[in-house]
Amino acid sequence: MKKITVAVAGNPNVGKTTILNAIAGTALKVGNWPGVTVEKKEATVRYKDYEIHFVDLPGIYTLEPISEDEKIAVEFLEKGNVDVILTVLDSTNLERSLYLTVQLFEFEKPTVLVLNLYDEAQKLGIEIDEKAFYELLGVKAVKTVGKKGTGVEKILPLIVEAYEEKHVPRLKYSEELEEFLSEVAQKYKSLKAQPFTKHELIEFALRDKELQKKFKEKYGKEFKKYLEDERYAFAHGIYEEVVKQKGIDVRTLTDFLDNLLLHPVLGFVFFVVIMFLLFKVTFDFSSPFVDWVDGFFTDFLNPAVKEFLASLGAPEFISRFFSEAVIGGVGFVLTFVPLIFTLYFLITFLEMSGYVPRVAFLMDKFLHRMGLHGKSVIPLILALGCNVPAIVATRTLETTREKLIVIAMIPFISCPARLVVFSFFAITFFPNNAALVITGLYLLGVAVALLTAFLMRKSIARGASSHFVIELPPYRMPSLKTVLNISWIHVKDFLYRAGTLIFAASIFIWILLNLPPNVKNPKDSLAADIGRVLVPVFEPMGISDWRATTSLIPAFLAREIVLSSMGVIYTATEVVQEKEKFSFSEELKNQLSGLLEATKTAVKSVFSLKIQALEVEEEETGQLRDLIRNSFTPASAFAFMVFILIYTSCLGTYATMGREIGYGKATAFLVYSFVLAWIIGTISYKLLS
Repeated sequence: MKKITVAVAGNPNVGKTTILNAIAGTALKVGNWPGVTVEKKEATVRYKDYEIHFVDLPGIYTLEPISEDEKIAVEFLEKGNVDVILTVLDSTNLERSLYLTVQLFEFEKPTVLVLNLYDEAQKLGIEIDEKAFYELLGVKAVKTVGKKGTGVEKILPLIVEAYEEKHVPRLKYSEELEEFLSEVAQKYKSLKAQPFTKHELIEFALRDKELQKKFKEKYGKEFKKYLEDERYAFAHGIYEEVVKQKGIDVRTLTDFLDNLLLHPVLGFVFFVVIMFLLFKVTFDFSSPFVDWVDGFFTDFLNPAVKEFLASLGAPEFISRFFSEAVIGGVGFVLTFVPLIFTLYFLITFLEMSGYVPRVAFLMDKFLHRMGLHGKSVIPLILALGCNVPAIVATRTLETTREKLIVIAMIPFISCPARLVVFSFFAITFFPNNAALVITGLYLLGVAVALLTAFLMRKSIARGASSHFVIELPPYRMPSLKTVLNISWIHVKDFLYRAGTLIFAASIFIWILLNLPPNVKNPKDSLAADIGRVLVPVFEPMGISDWRATTSLIPAFLAREIVLSSMGVIYTATEVVQEKEKFSFSEELKNQLSGLLEATKTAVKSVFSLKIQALEVEEEETGQLRDLIRNSFTPASAFAFMVFILIYTSCLGTYATMGREIGYGKATAFLVYSFVLAWIIGTISYKLLS
């Protein structure tokens, strides 16, 4: 089977991800480019006799290798053995998209053009003659509406056709520039037997001061500026040939919504309402499913596994391992998959709808007072989903100073992993005020982030903020399929962690609880000894139980491991009364009816004004809740949550910070966050005691 490597290129917000998702579906994989933390999406699709490997390049406006994204794109096009370039263009703003397209033409690779968002272009009275591209340039174009999948089915056949028939774009600049590039080719002909591409010749010229001097003497203009003018002129010429625009004045939905959402007063009101709805829907929709999954592991899977192992004659040691380490640890964390999926779904929806860039614009004035600009708020919003990609997103910031400040703020923004812990403790210790407690923790995290930004501005990150320019794309209804697919990719990452990191941590803790060999009481185990060593550090916060301090050790790997560790430690140290009899078929029926009831409750609760998931009745609090309630007081539980909030979120965050700003600064921040978490946690305990 022959292989075709396709580079997917285009500006930000043109729908590259939507197009790639429509082509590849669940085959889409998300990782990082080698050596950097810029996100890399790729997929492999089989079509006819070909295996087509798609690589999604970062969204960029130009190929001048200045930013990290541009360097990655240029390097891959130069060294990635690209067979075909799939260029995605914004049909509503075609001339701007064509500037990057012209630069891509300079690589002289077989090319296919995707005219995306064509439905929006038609509403604006824009008509594009896609056949004219082949007549003018020798490359074929296809009109698409990515979110609906319209036209996407034509892309794979066009890629194969472009590859087989070598649809290389015909790019010819002015006689003066073409003559100069011939001189460049003549000078460097000894370096290569085959003819140079235009991209290679331009790169030679941009590095050759002598040739640039001759060019200026001959044409009275800097070569780089002349080249930019030529590219713009070529792009404009194509635009004039292929686009026909009707003389209509359309007041778009974007204009109407921007008058409300970007209003200096109403804009903030809508922002608060949208954030409230984000968390309300996250909690209320996911909570019934969280309870169902919890019941599935506790009431069905755990006794079923025990019964199965007993029928095989497995020793008690093996039965306890699966019950306490696997189901008690990993299983407990998996109960929060519905919560994480719902939060990622809503954040992805807001990103793809075009609202998130508006928040950056709205917050610009406020952030200027801290020496930042509105663009800084985008990584901070992404931190609500996960701190790691939020730190990666700081690459879009223009200065090292701004990047350093925002990276230092991000770990204090609470992520779903910490939300899992907050939800559990708030409902256990503050059942009547759980929503207020969790909201307070989120606000405390924001306050600590702002304090950190202020301290850095006055010390190691002094200076003025840079100018702020951001594109505000039109509001769009994201494709449900795309949003679901991207959310699932993030959940898969969580499940991978549950199957590796969390599973390993659960086994590690369980082994510590069972060492030295034949230990009868976990209070005499190695885990208890380690926990007791840490008790004096946390005693000022009211945490004097070795089981609680021991659970914090593996929590540095990932915050959600706190609960899996507690699940292992507390269930191992308490004898819990088992149900008298377990009936597999009867319990399976109960689980199926419970799932149906959870679905009904989830849909109903979304339409109430209150966050119903956090209004908890005293009954059926769960085994682990009862055990932990006896280990903490409300004051020490709140201090514990404060510590989890402020201390650097996880190993992944620390490692990503290290790659971005250096491990020296990342380690210094780790120490700073620990000390700050201890101080604020201790103060919180004293105030509430």
